[in-house]
Amino acid sequence: MSNMRYKLHPISAFLNFIKGLKELIFPFIIIFGVNLFRDGGSSVAERGLQTLVPLLIGGVILVFMLISGLIKWHRFVYWFEEGELRIEYGLFVKKKRYIPFERIQSLNYTEGIFHRPLGLVKVKVETAGTGKIGQAEVELTAISREDADRIEKNMEYAKRHSHEPIPTAEGEEAVFEKAVEAPAKNIKIVYRMSMKELVVLATTSGGIGVVISAVAVFLSQFSELIPYDAIYEEVMVFLRFGYLIIALTIFLVLLIAWVISVVLAIFANYQFTISTDEDHIYISRGLLEKKKISVPFKRIQGIQVSQNPLREWFGYAAVTVESAGGALGDKDEKIRLFPMVKKTAMVPILNELFPDMEWKPALTKAPKRSIHFFYRLDFFWMIPFAGLVSYFLYPYGLLSLLIFPVVILFAIWQHRTVGYAMTSKQLTMEFRTVSKHTFYMMKKRIQAIEVTQSYFQRRKDLASIQATIKSGMLGATARIEHMEKEDASRILAWYEPSNSKTSEQ
Repeated sequence: MSNMRYKLHPISAFLNFIKGLKELIFPFIIIFGVNLFRDGGSSVAERGLQTLVPLLIGGVILVFMLISGLIKWHRFVYWFEEGELRIEYGLFVKKKRYIPFERIQSLNYTEGIFHRPLGLVKVKVETAGTGKIGQAEVELTAISREDADRIEKNMEYAKRHSHEPIPTAEGEEAVFEKAVEAPAKNIKIVYRMSMKELVVLATTSGGIGVVISAVAVFLSQFSELIPYDAIYEEVMVFLRFGYLIIALTIFLVLLIAWVISVVLAIFANYQFTISTDEDHIYISRGLLEKKKISVPFKRIQGIQVSQNPLREWFGYAAVTVESAGGALGDKDEKIRLFPMVKKTAMVPILNELFPDMEWKPALTKAPKRSIHFFYRLDFFWMIPFAGLVSYFLYPYGLLSLLIFPVVILFAIWQHRTVGYAMTSKQLTMEFRTVSKHTFYMMKKRIQAIEVTQSYFQRRKDLASIQATIKSGMLGATARIEHMEKEDASRILAWYEPSNSKTSEQ
């Protein structure tokens, strides 16, 4: 193929600068804040010129980061040669990376607020050997849509003609014309989230905890600057207004956090769309930052359907793809096939995407005699806790006894949920933490099955069964507790390699 070098868009230098600045934002705020407001905010002349030293150091760091971003952009080039995507970067230490197109599993696109006005995209190249959590094999910070299409066309051509000799540089134009003239993929949209579903998703997402924790982390960065004594005095004055005002204030704070979480969820999942061709599932979403990820069918290890109590009550569920690689975010974030969908609408789409899987299996439930196993261990901490609270806070402490019926009712709820189903090629496991989880796993994708028995389970002929599939870096695990021992033996026998070969034949 051609040795023609391609460069990133110049805005990559600015994006590299912003990325570095984000990592130093807290130290910069502390440096500038401490020096500007130290000694009651007195002027620089009163405090001496030595106070300018940290500010000058910060300015030098900013200039260095900007120059570093420019150098990274200038030295970063990529090209196509011998069926590979080749990349060269670095100033003092020149680095090269060669990625065979056959190893590339997916190209994930992101359009941020700086990309979209210029018609650019950020491309993450995911391969079978992608290692660190959430880190792509290669990240092209900003390239045009045409350049992104060129990478995809060369990748598709290399995969379709892997048995043919690699063309020479002189024939590159003809090669690329062949890639352009190759039959276009038949991409079909199978699902697009409606505005009603988006609003229901945002209002039931539970993102309020994320917002509150983010504020707490932010404030923790400035713990040395926070005047705790003054805040304590103000809080004590505020407490004199009475319980009603305090309750209203807490409610208002939680309401604001909830509204923020709703807005963030709408921005993140706006125009959520699922499309597919013969090889991949494509998921796109986002308002301010539009993301698109492709998931190869052959890397999908299993499907998890989750329902929190509120969504279960109204018949909604979230569907997660357990994939052997790839992520929608910069962390080891699970790929949501459906952030939220009606269960009645979910099954026909899943049948279309995965026709070989059974989505409504008849589950074998846990035996009735195992019900007390779901709450018996909780008594070891509940009894001393309730006893101490009742003794020291009598008579109001007696209300702690209400925890016993709550835990027992929750255990009964868990017992009624747990179950499994088997076909010749599929294992389905269902269990409950607080949310209800159903795992659908193809037999050939299961990495391990483990059966455990405690001393008390052996006395009742019960066992716990755990199945693990490859997903991300740590894998995904489904575990059903306190099932019949015969059920555990049946699952182990089903999973034995000899039986696997027999069932496949």
